[in-house]
Amino acid sequence: MADVDERAVTRVAEAAEDPFGAYGPYSRFRDGLRAYRMIAAMWIRSTMAYRASFVMTAFGNLAATAFDFVAILLMFSQVDELGGFTLSEIALLYGTSAIAFGLADLMIGSMDRLGRRVRDGTLDTLLVRPVPVLAQVAADKFALRRLGRVTQGALVLGYALATLDIAWTPLKVLMLPMMVVSGGIIFGAVFVGGAAFQFVAQDASEVQNAFTYGGATLLQYPPALFAKDLLRGVTFVLPLAFVNWLPGLYVLGRPYPLDVPHWLAFAPPLVAAACCVLAGVAWRAGLRSYRSTGS
Repeated sequence: MADVDERAVTRVAEAAEDPFGAYGPYSRFRDGLRAYRMIAAMWIRSTMAYRASFVMTAFGNLAATAFDFVAILLMFSQVDELGGFTLSEIALLYGTSAIAFGLADLMIGSMDRLGRRVRDGTLDTLLVRPVPVLAQVAADKFALRRLGRVTQGALVLGYALATLDIAWTPLKVLMLPMMVVSGGIIFGAVFVGGAAFQFVAQDASEVQNAFTYGGATLLQYPPALFAKDLLRGVTFVLPLAFVNWLPGLYVLGRPYPLDVPHWLAFAPPLVAAACCVLAGVAWRAGLRSYRSTGS
């Protein structure tokens, strides 16, 4: 036991002296990324072994998610505006939200299965492998069919860009990829934070889905439709508004319903970085609190 403790102390010291060394955080991140790629590639090869099945499931995923936008189209068959927004403006919000969430769901959507692993004890199998647990859980059952959601969001966004009359500037053009990338990272952080919560509340996948899938649906509609208390919550508590509402309204030239500084429209990258840090802290705390089922 003394030898083990000495080795552990040595590794901590080496990591502090050289973060790029064998035991440093950058090395662990590199190892986790490599493990994620290998596990995801394994599931992709398994999926592509039955290509006809993959095409049908991907198309089914695209069609199922398309019903969300069909519901919006049905609303606009009766009205000209919704919350003061035209169909094209809502399509911009819908498309950016769907792509950002779709990318997060594609990359780490399997995080909501963690509660099941905690309950049946299969998480122990991941703990004994010399690979970061987060990478294993995130890549588990990597589902390439989820590209259907991303494709559907891209089609709606393409329609919005083709029909909107926007005075484009270089800054507004850069806003679109920033929304997609930063929004995907924010949703990814919510996935990880929700998974960390499942270490404590083992049957909480639906609670997590309320903030991930529910949040994505919320952002597909203009913020003017919602009460200001809800807007404050998704702006200052769970910052989903930074996925597409704040930057999207800047692109559209519309004010945000809350009295907030205009520069917040450019803050999604900073918010995404902060969310990743908080999600990482929550994940480490949850993993440390885990107690095996003993089975």
